[in-house]
Amino acid sequence: MNKAKHFSWHSVGLFLISAASLCFEINLTRLFSVGQFYHFAFMVVSIALLGYSASGTFLALKRKPRTKSLLRDLPWLAGAASLCMLGAFFLINQLPFDSFSMVVDPTQAVILLLHYAALASPFFFVGMIISLILGKSRSASGETYAVNLVGSAVGCLVAVLIPSWVGGEGVVAFSAMLAALAGWFFTIETKESSPLPKSTNILRGFLRIILITTSALIGFSCVTGNQPAFFELTISPYKSISYALQNPQAELLSSQWNGYSRVDVVSSPSLHSVPGLSYRYLESIPQINALFIDGDNQNAILDADADMSFASFLPSAIVYQLRPEAQALILEPNGGMDVLVALALGAREVTVVEANPLIMQAVQDAYSGEKVQRVNASGRSFLLSSRESYEIIQLPLTDSYHPVSSGAYALGEDYRYTLEAFTDMIDSLSADGILVITRWLQEQPSEWLRTFTLTVTALDNHNLSPHDRIIALRGYNTGTLLVKKSPFTAAEMDKIKMFTDEKAFDLVFAPDSMAFQVNRFNILPEPIYFNTFQNFLTSTPRESFYKTYPYDVSPPTDDHPFFGHYFKWLQFGEIIRTLGITWQPFGGAGYLVVLLIFFIALILAGILIFLPVLAIRNRGVKQEKKHPILYFGLIGLAFMLVEVPLMQQFILYLDQPAYAFAAVLFCILLFSGLGSVYGSRKLRLYQALTALVGILSIYSFLLSKLIHATLGLPLFDRLALTILLIAPVGFLMGIPFPGGLRSLKPAHSGQLTDGQSQFPLIWAVNGAASVVASILASLLALSFGFNLTAVVGTGFYLLALLVVLRQKML
Repeated sequence: MNKAKHFSWHSVGLFLISAASLCFEINLTRLFSVGQFYHFAFMVVSIALLGYSASGTFLALKRKPRTKSLLRDLPWLAGAASLCMLGAFFLINQLPFDSFSMVVDPTQAVILLLHYAALASPFFFVGMIISLILGKSRSASGETYAVNLVGSAVGCLVAVLIPSWVGGEGVVAFSAMLAALAGWFFTIETKESSPLPKSTNILRGFLRIILITTSALIGFSCVTGNQPAFFELTISPYKSISYALQNPQAELLSSQWNGYSRVDVVSSPSLHSVPGLSYRYLESIPQINALFIDGDNQNAILDADADMSFASFLPSAIVYQLRPEAQALILEPNGGMDVLVALALGAREVTVVEANPLIMQAVQDAYSGEKVQRVNASGRSFLLSSRESYEIIQLPLTDSYHPVSSGAYALGEDYRYTLEAFTDMIDSLSADGILVITRWLQEQPSEWLRTFTLTVTALDNHNLSPHDRIIALRGYNTGTLLVKKSPFTAAEMDKIKMFTDEKAFDLVFAPDSMAFQVNRFNILPEPIYFNTFQNFLTSTPRESFYKTYPYDVSPPTDDHPFFGHYFKWLQFGEIIRTLGITWQPFGGAGYLVVLLIFFIALILAGILIFLPVLAIRNRGVKQEKKHPILYFGLIGLAFMLVEVPLMQQFILYLDQPAYAFAAVLFCILLFSGLGSVYGSRKLRLYQALTALVGILSIYSFLLSKLIHATLGLPLFDRLALTILLIAPVGFLMGIPFPGGLRSLKPAHSGQLTDGQSQFPLIWAVNGAASVVASILASLLALSFGFNLTAVVGTGFYLLALLVVLRQKML
């Protein structure tokens, strides 16, 4: 009976601390995306794994780890983890990191290191708890590992479900509350196994204070819909919303969170957001409110009865002249201005596809009306599910302008701008329909040029000539492409030329365009866009253009959906020369940020592994077998290199990054937990690894094809199929770790097993390998795509299998 109770309280505490840890980790990615930029959000995984690995190193360095006495510390460790979650968030808010001044202000590097250490601290204490519990009993390692994984899986769901009620900041408090509750259950377990120490009252008071504090924070956010001022997330001054709120008369009208975004609406007399408007429009534009997603990408919100006389001076207005009373499809217009423009210019019906329900709530006026049909879905899934053809399909400009030199969104996947997406849009056009796409112009042709190469390649794949099916219009700061399945007629060209002359748009590319015609209104020192487009089209083969051009402007694909990633090694010299001179610290290379962090992670991982190995040698402890260290390092690398690309591939499939992360991570962790309990009993270690390598090899050939073939299914069906696809992989991925522990030398004469004595080192090595792998996965994905990243992960599982067979870890 005592054993059952012991296991029960023990398991509840482990379950809660695991859920708290994953909930905090996933929510941190959202907080970083809102507070900073996307390329800092991905670091959260490496921060968490670094904390876990450091806990193993710390335990391995202890000279005489007394498991029973250490288990008495579990409540304190849980309380410390809870306090560190609150403290770390408070630190990054009160001492914000300014990424854009790092190269000229050395103190920012110190602040970044402080943030890293503070954010890793809760994972360090959680890692201590998990390591102590897992290392205590080799025979029950599968069951204990399962509780850890299932708790983590639940934490994934919690991180996605509760932000709508408590906000991103409230999830921090909720995670800390779960960790403190875990401490309460550990105190019960400790009391039943041994007498409580005299410090118990202090401990319980400590946990009680944390529970009261976190409950108050959660309750305040639920009742008021806001956070206390000291607990509000600090947003980078370089984000669009920060600029908008600088005006003394600016007002934040609303701020809403859901599991994958924060949507803000701001009112300010200084707001102006009509990208592409001709300078020949001399009247005032109507008063707008601004919509911000994750603090950036300002979009205009207009009243339904606003004066829309400016609409005919936008570059997209020409398509409504070419196709009067058209049936239009507008994909994810965010603020909805393009919807009102379409109606003002005479569209017969407008179908609006918007994936984020918070946006629909914020811009109800634009999305309402008899002629507007609203669809809550991603543009990609709608295109494949809809059987209708459209006379106009519009992909609006909804991103804020970001200089290509900033690299701010190099790591951000965008499945609207991939070769497969453009192919789907062209397929959904009617026989004489027009696709219209607008992007920002950069000083060096890059963003608009990549859109052009995407369009040309998509037409090539349809065996359609791009020379007479693409029109390119250039305004002051935007470029617009018009694309048809059929050639533009002479009558259509006459209308387009009349429109460009009246509205002062330069006709950069057209079936009969000439160099002297393309630089008349928005005058540049030379017709650089015309020249670049022509150079691309005349390059034979076109790959030669991609190789010699200073930016990477090759068409992104669903396997490599990084539209904002323009970095090439040709830029490296210029980046080094401009360090400390330009205010953009990353050149054209968010890639270099990842590379720098990768080398830092390698150094830290080496330290975390080297220190305990050196300490063991200094103690004169003989290591009978070195293969466990190699084996656990390999499966640590493999796990992350498989998990990360799986999550990325399912972003397209499940419409939102948060859905994909939660669903894939939940399934992997849940089924890994089942595999660790049941699979490790039914399958030998070599059998599980062989099956895993086989399934992952099949997925490398078939998964992307299956995703695209079923993308048009309803979201619920796609979610069910996701579970079916991930379940066998997750089940098998749960076996190698506990199976490896069981394969170690059995106990003799009541002494610790190798699995127990080496476990802190094993935990450190596995965690350090995972730190490296999480960043390596981003590097490989940016360079070669998700599929190859998963293949590399499969290769590490294959190497682990070879170690098992060679060392007879069967």
